[in-house]
Amino acid sequence: MPIALYALTVTAFGIGTTEFVIMGLLPEVARDLSVSIPSAGLLVTGYALGVVVGAPTLTALTAGMERKRLLLMLVVIFILGNVLCAVAWSYSVLMTARVITAFAHGAFFGVGSVVATRLVPKDRQAAAIAIMFTGSTLANILGVPAGTLLGQNFGWRSTFWVVAVLGAIAAVGTLLLVPKVENHAPSSFRIEVRALARRQVQLALLMTVLGYGGVFTAFTYIAPLLTDVTGYSASSVGLLLVLFGAGLFLGNILAGKAADRALMPTLYTVLTLLALVLAALTLASHDKLAMAVVMFLLGGAAFGTVPPLQMRVLSEAGDAPAVASASNIAAFNLGNAGGAFLGGRIIAGGLGLPALGWVAALVTLSGLAVAVYSGSLDRRRDTSHLAGAATTGATSR
Repeated sequence: MPIALYALTVTAFGIGTTEFVIMGLLPEVARDLSVSIPSAGLLVTGYALGVVVGAPTLTALTAGMERKRLLLMLVVIFILGNVLCAVAWSYSVLMTARVITAFAHGAFFGVGSVVATRLVPKDRQAAAIAIMFTGSTLANILGVPAGTLLGQNFGWRSTFWVVAVLGAIAAVGTLLLVPKVENHAPSSFRIEVRALARRQVQLALLMTVLGYGGVFTAFTYIAPLLTDVTGYSASSVGLLLVLFGAGLFLGNILAGKAADRALMPTLYTVLTLLALVLAALTLASHDKLAMAVVMFLLGGAAFGTVPPLQMRVLSEAGDAPAVASASNIAAFNLGNAGGAFLGGRIIAGGLGLPALGWVAALVTLSGLAVAVYSGSLDRRRDTSHLAGAATTGATSR
Protein backbone atom coordinates (compact mmCIF):
# COMPACT_ATOMS: atom_id res chain seq x y z
CA MET A 1 0.00 0.00 0.00
CA PRO A 2 1.31 3.52 -0.82
CA ILE A 3 2.58 5.55 2.12
CA ALA A 4 0.02 8.29 1.35
CA LEU A 5 -2.67 5.95 2.71
CA TYR A 6 -1.04 6.02 6.12
CA ALA A 7 -1.20 9.81 6.22
CA LEU A 8 -4.97 9.39 5.87
CA THR A 9 -4.86 6.73 8.58
CA VAL A 10 -3.23 9.15 11.06
CA THR A 11 -5.99 11.69 10.44
CA ALA A 12 -8.62 8.97 10.86
CA PHE A 13 -7.01 8.06 14.19
CA GLY A 14 -7.30 11.64 15.44
CA ILE A 15 -10.89 12.00 14.24
CA GLY A 16 -11.93 8.68 15.78
CA THR A 17 -10.33 9.68 19.07
CA THR A 18 -12.01 13.06 19.30
CA GLU A 19 -15.42 11.53 18.46
CA PHE A 20 -15.50 8.91 21.20
CA VAL A 21 -13.15 10.19 23.92
CA ILE A 22 -15.80 12.60 25.19
CA MET A 23 -17.76 9.59 26.51
CA GLY A 24 -15.01 8.86 29.02
CA LEU A 25 -14.71 12.52 30.06
CA LEU A 26 -18.39 13.37 30.66
CA PRO A 27 -18.07 13.67 34.48
CA GLU A 28 -15.09 16.04 34.19
CA VAL A 29 -16.77 18.13 31.47
CA ALA A 30 -20.07 18.32 33.38
CA ARG A 31 -18.31 19.37 36.59
CA ASP A 32 -16.11 21.98 34.92
CA LEU A 33 -18.91 23.60 32.89
CA SER A 34 -21.55 23.24 35.63
CA VAL A 35 -24.00 21.14 33.62
CA SER A 36 -25.67 17.81 34.30
CA ILE A 37 -24.34 14.49 33.02
CA PRO A 38 -27.32 14.11 30.63
CA SER A 39 -26.60 17.59 29.24
CA ALA A 40 -22.95 16.68 28.80
CA GLY A 41 -24.09 13.51 27.06
CA LEU A 42 -25.78 15.63 24.40
CA LEU A 43 -22.27 16.52 23.22
CA VAL A 44 -22.18 12.98 21.80
CA THR A 45 -25.57 13.42 20.11
CA GLY A 46 -24.61 16.84 18.75
CA TYR A 47 -21.46 15.41 17.21
CA ALA A 48 -23.35 12.55 15.54
CA LEU A 49 -25.93 14.94 14.09
CA GLY A 50 -23.12 17.19 12.90
CA VAL A 51 -21.71 14.26 10.93
CA VAL A 52 -25.12 13.38 9.50
CA VAL A 53 -25.78 16.94 8.29
CA GLY A 54 -22.25 18.06 7.55
CA ALA A 55 -20.89 15.06 5.65
CA PRO A 56 -23.02 15.29 2.50
CA THR A 57 -23.52 19.06 2.69
CA LEU A 58 -19.88 20.11 2.97
CA THR A 59 -18.79 17.49 0.45
CA ALA A 60 -21.39 18.63 -2.08
CA LEU A 61 -20.46 22.28 -1.68
CA THR A 62 -16.80 21.47 -2.37
CA ALA A 63 -17.48 19.01 -5.20
CA GLY A 64 -15.29 20.81 -7.72
CA MET A 65 -12.29 21.25 -5.42
CA GLU A 66 -9.11 19.25 -5.98
CA ARG A 67 -9.15 16.36 -3.51
CA LYS A 68 -5.82 16.97 -1.75
CA ARG A 69 -6.61 20.63 -1.18
CA LEU A 70 -10.02 19.65 0.19
CA LEU A 71 -8.48 17.09 2.57
CA LEU A 72 -6.07 19.74 3.88
CA MET A 73 -8.95 22.17 4.40
CA LEU A 74 -10.88 19.52 6.34
CA VAL A 75 -7.88 18.73 8.55
CA VAL A 76 -7.49 22.45 9.32
CA ILE A 77 -11.18 22.63 10.30
CA PHE A 78 -10.62 19.57 12.49
CA ILE A 79 -7.64 21.23 14.21
CA LEU A 80 -9.53 24.49 14.79
CA GLY A 81 -12.53 22.60 16.12
CA ASN A 82 -10.38 20.76 18.68
CA VAL A 83 -8.58 23.96 19.71
CA LEU A 84 -11.98 25.57 20.29
CA CYS A 85 -12.99 22.52 22.36
CA ALA A 86 -9.85 22.93 24.46
CA VAL A 87 -10.48 26.63 25.21
CA ALA A 88 -14.31 26.44 25.41
CA TRP A 89 -15.45 28.76 28.19
CA SER A 90 -19.06 27.57 28.19
CA TYR A 91 -21.20 24.57 27.34
CA SER A 92 -22.66 26.25 24.25
CA VAL A 93 -19.17 27.03 22.92
CA LEU A 94 -18.10 23.42 23.46
CA MET A 95 -21.20 22.16 21.66
CA THR A 96 -20.51 24.52 18.75
CA ALA A 97 -16.90 23.33 18.59
CA ARG A 98 -18.00 19.69 18.57
CA VAL A 99 -20.40 20.32 15.67
CA ILE A 100 -17.68 22.14 13.69
CA THR A 101 -15.34 19.19 14.22
CA ALA A 102 -18.11 16.77 13.19
CA PHE A 103 -18.55 18.56 9.87
CA ALA A 104 -14.89 17.87 9.09
CA HIS A 105 -15.27 14.27 10.33
CA GLY A 106 -17.98 13.26 7.90
CA ALA A 107 -16.53 15.00 4.88
CA PHE A 108 -13.02 13.67 5.57
CA PHE A 109 -14.03 10.02 5.70
CA GLY A 110 -16.23 10.46 2.62
CA VAL A 111 -13.59 12.22 0.51
CA GLY A 112 -10.77 10.17 2.06
CA SER A 113 -12.44 6.96 0.91
CA VAL A 114 -12.52 8.27 -2.65
CA VAL A 115 -8.87 9.34 -2.48
CA ALA A 116 -7.85 5.98 -1.00
CA THR A 117 -9.38 4.12 -3.96
CA ARG A 118 -7.54 6.39 -6.41
CA LEU A 119 -4.16 5.57 -4.87
CA VAL A 120 -4.29 1.83 -5.61
CA PRO A 121 -5.23 -0.56 -8.45
CA LYS A 122 -8.91 -1.43 -8.84
CA ASP A 123 -8.49 -4.86 -7.27
CA ARG A 124 -7.19 -3.35 -4.00
CA GLN A 125 -9.65 -0.51 -3.48
CA ALA A 126 -11.65 -2.06 -0.62
CA ALA A 127 -8.40 -2.99 1.13
CA ALA A 128 -7.25 0.63 0.76
CA ILE A 129 -10.46 1.85 2.41
CA ALA A 130 -9.87 -0.67 5.20
CA ILE A 131 -6.34 0.68 5.75
CA MET A 132 -7.68 4.21 6.12
CA PHE A 133 -10.40 3.09 8.55
CA THR A 134 -7.76 1.24 10.56
CA GLY A 135 -7.06 4.66 12.08
CA SER A 136 -10.57 4.69 13.47
CA THR A 137 -10.23 1.17 14.90
CA LEU A 138 -6.92 2.06 16.54
CA ALA A 139 -8.58 5.13 18.00
CA ASN A 140 -10.95 2.83 19.88
CA ILE A 141 -8.13 0.55 21.04
CA LEU A 142 -5.50 3.16 21.92
CA GLY A 143 -6.67 6.74 21.40
CA VAL A 144 -9.84 6.74 23.47
CA PRO A 145 -8.37 4.95 26.54
CA ALA A 146 -5.22 7.12 26.41
CA GLY A 147 -7.23 10.30 25.89
CA THR A 148 -9.55 9.43 28.74
CA LEU A 149 -6.63 8.74 31.07
CA LEU A 150 -4.96 11.99 30.04
CA GLY A 151 -8.12 14.00 30.60
CA GLN A 152 -8.79 12.46 33.98
CA ASN A 153 -5.29 13.25 35.22
CA PHE A 154 -4.52 16.59 33.56
CA GLY A 155 -7.98 17.98 32.85
CA TRP A 156 -10.30 17.19 29.97
CA ARG A 157 -9.02 20.15 27.94
CA SER A 158 -5.57 18.57 27.70
CA THR A 159 -7.03 15.73 25.63
CA PHE A 160 -8.31 18.09 22.98
CA TRP A 161 -4.98 19.96 22.88
CA VAL A 162 -3.18 16.69 22.19
CA VAL A 163 -5.69 15.72 19.49
CA ALA A 164 -5.20 19.15 17.88
CA VAL A 165 -1.43 18.53 17.79
CA LEU A 166 -2.09 15.12 16.26
CA GLY A 167 -4.21 16.88 13.63
CA ALA A 168 -1.29 19.20 12.85
CA ILE A 169 0.97 16.17 12.32
CA ALA A 170 -1.68 14.67 10.03
CA ALA A 171 -1.85 17.93 8.07
CA VAL A 172 1.90 17.85 7.47
CA GLY A 173 1.69 14.19 6.41
CA THR A 174 -1.16 14.96 4.00
CA LEU A 175 0.74 17.93 2.55
CA LEU A 176 3.96 15.98 2.00
CA LEU A 177 2.72 12.48 1.15
CA VAL A 178 -0.69 12.62 -0.50
CA PRO A 179 -0.49 13.36 -4.24
CA LYS A 180 -2.90 15.65 -6.04
CA VAL A 181 -6.02 13.70 -6.96
CA GLU A 182 -8.17 15.36 -9.61
CA ASN A 183 -11.74 14.25 -10.26
CA HIS A 184 -11.88 11.70 -13.07
CA ALA A 185 -14.94 13.43 -14.47
CA PRO A 186 -16.19 17.03 -14.26
CA SER A 187 -17.97 17.39 -10.95
CA SER A 188 -20.30 19.94 -9.48
CA PHE A 189 -22.83 20.28 -6.70
CA ARG A 190 -25.63 19.18 -9.03
CA ILE A 191 -23.78 16.18 -10.47
CA GLU A 192 -22.69 14.93 -7.04
CA VAL A 193 -26.15 15.28 -5.48
CA ARG A 194 -27.80 13.66 -8.49
CA ALA A 195 -25.91 10.44 -7.71
CA LEU A 196 -27.97 10.15 -4.52
CA ALA A 197 -31.10 9.71 -6.65
CA ARG A 198 -29.85 6.38 -8.01
CA ARG A 199 -31.82 3.49 -6.57
CA GLN A 200 -28.78 1.32 -5.89
CA VAL A 201 -27.04 4.18 -4.05
CA GLN A 202 -30.14 4.68 -1.90
CA LEU A 203 -30.31 0.95 -1.16
CA ALA A 204 -26.62 0.95 -0.23
CA LEU A 205 -27.20 3.81 2.22
CA LEU A 206 -30.21 2.00 3.69
CA MET A 207 -28.26 -1.23 4.20
CA THR A 208 -25.63 0.82 6.07
CA VAL A 209 -28.21 2.42 8.38
CA LEU A 210 -29.88 -0.92 9.15
CA GLY A 211 -26.94 -3.31 8.93
CA TYR A 212 -24.65 -1.22 11.14
CA GLY A 213 -27.51 0.19 13.23
CA GLY A 214 -27.85 -3.19 14.89
CA VAL A 215 -24.38 -2.78 16.40
CA PHE A 216 -25.26 0.31 18.44
CA THR A 217 -28.67 -1.05 19.43
CA ALA A 218 -26.71 -3.34 21.74
CA PHE A 219 -23.24 -1.82 22.04
CA THR A 220 -24.43 1.53 23.40
CA TYR A 221 -25.48 -0.30 26.57
CA ILE A 222 -22.66 -2.84 26.68
CA ALA A 223 -21.21 -1.58 29.99
CA PRO A 224 -24.36 -2.17 32.06
CA LEU A 225 -24.91 -5.47 30.25
CA LEU A 226 -21.42 -6.65 31.23
CA THR A 227 -21.66 -5.48 34.86
CA ASP A 228 -25.33 -5.93 35.77
CA VAL A 229 -26.08 -9.12 33.83
CA THR A 230 -22.82 -10.95 33.12
CA GLY A 231 -21.32 -10.03 36.50
CA TYR A 232 -18.04 -8.40 35.45
CA SER A 233 -16.60 -5.71 37.68
CA ALA A 234 -16.58 -2.15 36.36
CA SER A 235 -12.79 -2.26 36.19
CA SER A 236 -12.95 -5.26 33.83
CA VAL A 237 -15.06 -3.47 31.23
CA GLY A 238 -12.01 -1.66 29.85
CA LEU A 239 -10.20 -4.94 29.22
CA LEU A 240 -13.23 -6.35 27.44
CA LEU A 241 -13.37 -3.23 25.26
CA VAL A 242 -9.75 -3.88 24.31
CA LEU A 243 -10.88 -7.33 23.11
CA PHE A 244 -13.64 -5.62 21.16
CA GLY A 245 -11.09 -3.21 19.67
CA ALA A 246 -8.79 -6.05 18.64
CA GLY A 247 -11.73 -7.60 16.81
CA LEU A 248 -12.43 -4.26 15.11
CA PHE A 249 -8.89 -4.13 13.76
CA LEU A 250 -8.85 -7.71 12.47
CA GLY A 251 -12.35 -7.67 11.00
CA ASN A 252 -11.72 -4.42 9.15
CA ILE A 253 -8.55 -5.68 7.46
CA LEU A 254 -9.88 -9.15 6.54
CA ALA A 255 -13.18 -7.83 5.18
CA GLY A 256 -11.36 -5.24 3.10
CA LYS A 257 -9.29 -7.92 1.40
CA ALA A 258 -12.30 -10.18 0.90
CA ALA A 259 -14.40 -7.36 -0.57
CA ASP A 260 -11.80 -6.78 -3.27
CA ARG A 261 -12.27 -10.39 -4.39
CA ALA A 262 -16.06 -10.56 -4.15
CA LEU A 263 -17.89 -7.47 -2.88
CA MET A 264 -21.51 -8.57 -2.50
CA PRO A 265 -20.76 -12.12 -1.22
CA THR A 266 -18.50 -10.51 1.41
CA LEU A 267 -21.31 -8.14 2.37
CA TYR A 268 -23.82 -10.99 2.69
CA THR A 269 -21.37 -13.02 4.79
CA VAL A 270 -20.36 -10.22 7.15
CA LEU A 271 -23.93 -9.05 7.78
CA THR A 272 -24.99 -12.65 8.46
CA LEU A 273 -22.10 -13.13 10.90
CA LEU A 274 -22.90 -9.83 12.60
CA ALA A 275 -26.54 -10.83 13.12
CA LEU A 276 -25.46 -14.19 14.57
CA VAL A 277 -22.95 -12.57 16.95
CA LEU A 278 -25.51 -10.01 18.11
CA ALA A 279 -27.99 -12.80 18.81
CA ALA A 280 -25.22 -14.59 20.74
CA LEU A 281 -25.03 -11.59 23.08
CA THR A 282 -28.36 -12.67 24.53
CA LEU A 283 -27.34 -16.32 24.82
CA ALA A 284 -23.92 -15.54 26.33
CA SER A 285 -24.97 -12.72 28.63
CA HIS A 286 -24.86 -14.86 31.80
CA ASP A 287 -21.47 -16.47 31.14
CA LYS A 288 -18.23 -14.49 31.55
CA LEU A 289 -16.03 -16.58 29.26
CA ALA A 290 -18.66 -16.73 26.53
CA MET A 291 -19.15 -12.97 26.70
CA ALA A 292 -15.41 -12.36 26.36
CA VAL A 293 -15.39 -14.42 23.16
CA VAL A 294 -18.52 -12.67 21.87
CA MET A 295 -16.98 -9.24 22.51
CA PHE A 296 -14.03 -10.09 20.26
CA LEU A 297 -16.29 -11.52 17.56
CA LEU A 298 -18.63 -8.54 17.80
CA GLY A 299 -15.75 -6.17 17.12
CA GLY A 300 -14.65 -8.21 14.10
CA ALA A 301 -18.13 -8.49 12.61
CA ALA A 302 -19.06 -4.87 13.34
CA PHE A 303 -16.11 -3.28 11.56
CA GLY A 304 -16.02 -6.04 8.99
CA THR A 305 -19.08 -4.32 7.50
CA VAL A 306 -17.30 -1.00 6.94
CA PRO A 307 -15.08 -1.66 3.86
CA PRO A 308 -17.73 -3.53 1.84
CA LEU A 309 -20.51 -1.07 2.72
CA GLN A 310 -18.34 1.91 1.81
CA MET A 311 -17.11 0.23 -1.37
CA ARG A 312 -20.67 -0.64 -2.41
CA VAL A 313 -21.70 3.02 -2.30
CA LEU A 314 -18.61 4.10 -4.22
CA SER A 315 -19.11 1.46 -6.91
CA GLU A 316 -22.74 2.46 -7.48
CA ALA A 317 -22.15 6.22 -7.43
CA GLY A 318 -20.10 6.02 -10.64
CA ASP A 319 -18.44 9.28 -11.66
CA ALA A 320 -19.86 11.25 -8.68
CA PRO A 321 -18.62 9.29 -5.66
CA ALA A 322 -17.71 12.01 -3.13
CA VAL A 323 -21.15 13.03 -1.83
CA ALA A 324 -22.40 9.43 -1.94
CA SER A 325 -19.36 8.32 0.05
CA ALA A 326 -19.83 11.10 2.60
CA SER A 327 -23.54 10.29 2.80
CA ASN A 328 -22.60 6.73 3.73
CA ILE A 329 -20.53 8.10 6.63
CA ALA A 330 -23.66 10.00 7.64
CA ALA A 331 -25.62 6.75 7.30
CA PHE A 332 -23.24 5.01 9.73
CA ASN A 333 -23.84 7.77 12.28
CA LEU A 334 -27.59 7.73 11.66
CA GLY A 335 -27.50 4.01 12.34
CA ASN A 336 -25.56 4.69 15.55
CA ALA A 337 -28.10 7.25 16.74
CA GLY A 338 -31.12 5.19 15.71
CA GLY A 339 -29.71 2.03 17.25
CA ALA A 340 -28.97 3.78 20.54
CA PHE A 341 -32.52 5.17 20.62
CA LEU A 342 -34.06 1.76 19.88
CA GLY A 343 -31.93 0.08 22.54
CA GLY A 344 -33.07 2.66 25.08
CA ARG A 345 -36.71 1.98 24.20
CA ILE A 346 -36.16 -1.76 24.62
CA ILE A 347 -34.76 -1.23 28.12
CA ALA A 348 -37.42 1.32 29.09
CA GLY A 349 -40.10 -1.04 27.80
CA GLY A 350 -39.11 -3.63 30.38
CA LEU A 351 -37.61 -6.28 28.10
CA GLY A 352 -34.29 -5.98 29.94
CA LEU A 353 -30.66 -5.72 28.91
CA PRO A 354 -30.31 -9.33 27.61
CA ALA A 355 -33.03 -8.63 25.02
CA LEU A 356 -30.82 -6.09 23.29
CA GLY A 357 -28.88 -8.82 21.48
CA TRP A 358 -31.73 -10.44 19.62
CA VAL A 359 -33.42 -7.11 18.82
CA ALA A 360 -30.10 -5.82 17.44
CA ALA A 361 -29.79 -9.02 15.37
CA LEU A 362 -33.20 -8.36 13.80
CA VAL A 363 -32.12 -4.82 12.85
CA THR A 364 -29.00 -6.14 11.14
CA LEU A 365 -30.99 -8.88 9.40
CA SER A 366 -33.21 -6.18 7.90
CA GLY A 367 -30.03 -4.63 6.48
CA LEU A 368 -29.07 -8.04 5.08
CA ALA A 369 -32.49 -8.28 3.42
CA VAL A 370 -31.88 -4.92 1.71
CA ALA A 371 -28.45 -6.15 0.56
CA VAL A 372 -29.95 -9.34 -0.92
CA TYR A 373 -32.60 -7.30 -2.75
CA SER A 374 -29.93 -4.91 -4.06
CA GLY A 375 -27.87 -7.89 -5.26
CA SER A 376 -30.90 -9.31 -7.07
CA LEU A 377 -31.23 -6.02 -8.96
CA ASP A 378 -27.57 -6.38 -9.98
CA ARG A 379 -28.21 -9.85 -11.37
CA ARG A 380 -31.32 -8.65 -13.22
CA ARG A 381 -29.34 -5.74 -14.69
CA ASP A 382 -26.50 -8.04 -15.77
CA THR A 383 -28.93 -10.49 -17.37
CA SER A 384 -30.60 -7.64 -19.24
CA HIS A 385 -27.24 -6.39 -20.51
CA LEU A 386 -26.25 -9.87 -21.68
CA ALA A 387 -29.55 -10.34 -23.46
CA GLY A 388 -29.18 -6.92 -25.10
CA ALA A 389 -25.64 -7.73 -26.24
CA ALA A 390 -26.80 -11.07 -27.67
CA THR A 391 -29.61 -9.37 -29.58
CA THR A 392 -27.23 -6.74 -30.96
CA GLY A 393 -24.80 -9.44 -32.04
CA ALA A 394 -27.50 -11.43 -33.76
CA THR A 395 -28.76 -8.33 -35.58
CA SER A 396 -25.29 -7.42 -36.81
CA ARG A 397 -24.84 -10.91 -38.24
